Amino acid sequence: MRIRGFAPGTPCWVELASADPARAADFYTRLFGWELAGDRFTLQGRAVAGLTRVRADRPVGWMTYLTEHNLESSIMRVREAGGSLVSEPADHNGGRSAVIADPAGARLGIWEPRGFTGTQLGGEPSTMTFPELLTDDAVAAANFYGQAFGWLLRDEYGSDGTRGEWITTAHDAMAGLAPSRGGSWWRAAFQVADCVETLEDARAYGATVVSGATAMGFGTYAELLDPAGVPFSIAAPAAIPIELTMSYTPQSGMELTFGA
Repeated sequence: MRIRGFAPGTPCWVELASADPARAADFYTRLFGWELAGDRFTLQGRAVAGLTRVRADRPVGWMTYLTEHNLESSIMRVREAGGSLVSEPADHNGGRSAVIADPAGARLGIWEPRGFTGTQLGGEPSTMTFPELLTDDAVAAANFYGQAFGWLLRDEYGSDGTRGEWITTAHDAMAGLAPSRGGSWWRAAFQVADCVETLEDARAYGATVVSGATAMGFGTYAELLDPAGVPFSIAAPAAIPIELTMSYTPQSGMELTFGA
């Protein structure tokens, strides 16, 4: 599905910092069918993720970016909520960015679009899907992200009762929450058609499976480490059949009824 923009305070882009970008590109292009175009991975000719080399303010790993139309105002809210600025605002191709950290140290990028809004495809295999905040203090996280970005933490889900969903004030889900077993950080996630098949391919390309395919309320989910040890996850949404019923009465005319 083509995407042309994002609501403020929602995930819009994901970028990998690697000590060996060529090796990283080889793995992810094989796994997801991406192509590398400069510093961006593309799918069907549209940008879906970024690739950069590690530097002092950008350690190894995937980083999720949130859209904000006023970078300075967003940084001010982050600081007022108890977070910190990790890297100063900088100009890039298509926008400006900064890196912030929540009070527990989990890092996020902030993206102010100036021509480039973020990923151009979504809702299909090989595109970014809901990232997850891994933390052992959901209450503190809810306080920070609520104040800084207006997020709400929805009821917990999952068999262990320790997972949740971040939603916007319009009640649209856009990120997840999971226990970290130590520390606090954001993990990138990508949609796939079949978790089991993708796990087999990932192993063949040198990845390590941390957690095999597990059924969740939204579908199937798995956690991996790429060949460089960078964590990420994959998710295959559940197929929900929709039943369409059509009826007609002289009083109300034609009626359509949708059901799962």
